[in-house]
Amino acid sequence: MNRKVIPYTQQALAHAKKLRQNMTYSEVKLWMELRNGGMMGYDFDRQKPMLNYIVDFYCKDVMLAIEVDGITHDDEEVIAKDEIRQEEIEIYGVSFLRFNALDVVHDMKNVLRTIENWLLEYEEKNGLNEFVKRKREALKFPKDRKRM
Repeated sequence: MNRKVIPYTQQALAHAKKLRQNMTYSEVKLWMELRNGGMMGYDFDRQKPMLNYIVDFYCKDVMLAIEVDGITHDDEEVIAKDEIRQEEIEIYGVSFLRFNALDVVHDMKNVLRTIENWLLEYEEKNGLNEFVKRKREALKFPKDRKRM
């Protein structure tokens, strides 16, 4: 399956680079679980630009965006903007999972279970990507890094 490229603006790219250096505690905590194929061998990017927006985490193999909503997302104006942003990105076939930042901090087990269940449902419907198969095998049998 070919990965679909979602276009983005140069402003979004520049802003994403800044956000990667200033992630919130909840974003860092979730990133530590998702990075390096930690979620079932899937490759996630953090602070990924899309259109004129940025999503917190994105897996291009399954076109899944994950958003961690902090306290600013309680504001009605922010909620309305988030809905518009999500709808515009979903037009490209991207699915979204949204988590409250406090759930990420205090209930990581259920957050990870939700992501895992989404991925398992995706695999059931669409099969398993060859890249992910290879990554899982590599994670099962890591190479001995000791030098002889």
